Amino acid sequence: MSSGGVAGGHGRALRILVVDDDPAMVGAITALVGTEGHQVVTAYDGFTAVRRWREERPDLVLLDLAMPGPDGFRVASQLRAEGADLPIIVVSGERDEAAKVRALDLGADDYLVKPFGKQELLARIRAAVRRVPPVRHGVPESAAGRSRDVLRRGFGGLELDPARHEAHVGAVPLALTPIEYRLLETLVDAAGELVGHAGLLATGWPGERDPDPLWLKPHLARLRRKLEDARGPSLVSVRAVGWCLRDGERP
Repeated sequence: MSSGGVAGGHGRALRILVVDDDPAMVGAITALVGTEGHQVVTAYDGFTAVRRWREERPDLVLLDLAMPGPDGFRVASQLRAEGADLPIIVVSGERDEAAKVRALDLGADDYLVKPFGKQELLARIRAAVRRVPPVRHGVPESAAGRSRDVLRRGFGGLELDPARHEAHVGAVPLALTPIEYRLLETLVDAAGELVGHAGLLATGWPGERDPDPLWLKPHLARLRRKLEDARGPSLVSVRAVGWCLRDGERP
């Protein structure tokens, strides 16, 4: 579940943090998302962006890269480091592939190049929100009404509780984003068998017709670091094929 309680599906109003040092761009985005009933929280520099996230707990961030203070790369990294699991969409005039890859590696979920059309921006927002599972009374709808005993499962000291959308290695909780949790759940269900890239993309971004393979690598890299820090199973990449979990003693 997102720290801001992302509204799932269409027709639900979101609280969107718009971060850009250009007041005209902030105004244009505010007007565009306002037509869908979304509310906007604004920030014009990196320091304010982090502070507004802490204060407002928005559902989604639209983040420019070039700005005073910490730039968008550092903002995305800091939000993820503080446990923010809401969707982050970079909206930038930077077209260079290296910038896109770096932003995704640091925790962005999507990257939209300026200038952009109204319908494309709204579609990106809808797609980002669809990737976060709907929640009913604090429990993912997919798990509502089912026994936690049935849902609990694990691998190599790692235990998942889908009813609560939580994961632990022993007594150590893992702070996972919704996408990371879904990817881990699929890998656990595979019980050490290889899961192909296509299967992981379908799991991580359900409802997305053509998910970009670039989205996969940064999420799995962060997931692998979290498992390593908790001394859980190893997350192993098989080049050009897929990923799997391996249970083994760590030094």
